[in-house]
Amino acid sequence: MAEKQPQSGTRWTVMVTGAKLVEEAENLLSAKGCATIYVDGYAGPEALRDAARTHCVDAILVRQGKIDRSVIEASDRLKVIAKHGSGVDNIDLAAAGDRSIPVLRALSANAQSVAELALTLTLSLLKDVTVLDRAVKSGSWPKTSYVGRDIAGTSFGVIGYGDIGRRAASLARALGMSALAFDPGAAAADDGIERVETLDALLERADVISLHCPLTERTRDLIGARELTLMGPASFLVNTARGGLIDETALQHALANGHIAGAALDSFSQEPPAPDHHLFGLDNLIATPHVGGASRSALRNMAVQSATNILTFLEHGTFDSAAQAKPSLAGMSINA
Repeated sequence: MAEKQPQSGTRWTVMVTGAKLVEEAENLLSAKGCATIYVDGYAGPEALRDAARTHCVDAILVRQGKIDRSVIEASDRLKVIAKHGSGVDNIDLAAAGDRSIPVLRALSANAQSVAELALTLTLSLLKDVTVLDRAVKSGSWPKTSYVGRDIAGTSFGVIGYGDIGRRAASLARALGMSALAFDPGAAAADDGIERVETLDALLERADVISLHCPLTERTRDLIGARELTLMGPASFLVNTARGGLIDETALQHALANGHIAGAALDSFSQEPPAPDHHLFGLDNLIATPHVGGASRSALRNMAVQSATNILTFLEHGTFDSAAQAKPSLAGMSINA
């Protein structure tokens, strides 16, 4: 069966997997003759594949969902894939490479927003905000018995020292925390952040561990039972990166048995997680719905940069090589 051709007057069709883009990005695409179609990113690869084939798409702008080989091969017209963000673990880079389709990231577009959430979650854990909130709302008033922690002097360790990790460490230092970083692939810099040579050393030294690395075969289950034991019973774990970085079963055991003091997760190995997820019954867990990059400025930056990446390639056949995600580079560094 012949593929459906674009509507009259439309130069290209762009499929967006997820919610509507900000108006500025929509206008950029429309002004260049692009028709945008929206598909629920969580509907599954089969629905995305069918939409790509039916609408004969020239580009995919990925907000959510799994872009596997079947989706990438569904439209003969597909020329470019743009990620509304920087993490590309949900895109089959090898399949895109087989068709010479560049996968372009919106680099640093949401870095400040993600870093801010990492610090927000860190402070909520250190100051027992959610624990105290539940106590007061249940009728308790633990004013005379509560003893809180100091933020100043606490050590904040980042795993992955890319743009987000650097910003998170800088924010922590501004609050009087000492900052440590582990990333074997990051270039050295005189920025006041102590570099730690091994992951184990960081886990043993930092009061708070904050994850800022991409999900690759190297980093999957980076934090498991052994690593959680190294952290110690007074430490906290914060993840505003990818859920697959943590062994969630091991984390549940560590939280339930007091091996670490608490955790805050903005991402999960399966999204959305099941309502009865085994972590959700724990009082020392804070959960947010993968919204680190959902501030107004970040949403604008990611959408506009993604749309610009698509248009530059469709119009000129060129792209910023720094934005390209390459399978051969996966795992060489852990910064994001």
